[in-house]
Amino acid sequence: MNKIKLEIVGLSFSQTQSGAYALILNESEGNRRLPIIIGNFEAQAIAVMLENMVPTRPLTHDLFKSFADAFLIDVIEVIIYNLKEGIFYAKMVCTDGNQTIEIDARTSDAVAMAVRFNCPIYTFENILMQAGVTLDERDEPLPEIKTPLKPVETKKPVINMNEFSGLSASQLQEMLAKALDDEAYERASRIRDELKKRKK
Repeated sequence: MNKIKLEIVGLSFSQTQSGAYALILNESEGNRRLPIIIGNFEAQAIAVMLENMVPTRPLTHDLFKSFADAFLIDVIEVIIYNLKEGIFYAKMVCTDGNQTIEIDARTSDAVAMAVRFNCPIYTFENILMQAGVTLDERDEPLPEIKTPLKPVETKKPVINMNEFSGLSASQLQEMLAKALDDEAYERASRIRDELKKRKK
């Protein structure tokens, strides 16, 4: 069975499950997308890497990457190989240079590791046939990943970008450092975007 390469398109707040996110994968040579519902923690772990953010302390997936690096283990690919009763099954193909083994993993964890090891993500035609969404030319593309985690329903007030307008660049840098210390990556992403906007 031929593998089909997937690319990460983005993360968006799930409209079907409260507190969850949709990881959107797109086939590299085609117009089908594969939406996968994942938890908040895994969404944060993926977003941190996509946004090139550096947490002050290692996240769980970062720890696993450091552990693997220390023992010269590499994840060479991630394969989403099954879909059963709405649950995706994935495996990480790992090697130490001498032997290659496959490790079963939740799809969200496998993708979080794929972005850390910079390895490809694959699936099979039967998975895309079951769960893929075909886009036509009239469909609007998803926005680029700028602030991937934007919950629509939240008890906290939605932060308006105007809240940063009266602050200096140095104040924003301090806020950014504090947000990273607190592991508030969504807020850190907005502050970083405001700093980038001012440099233009």
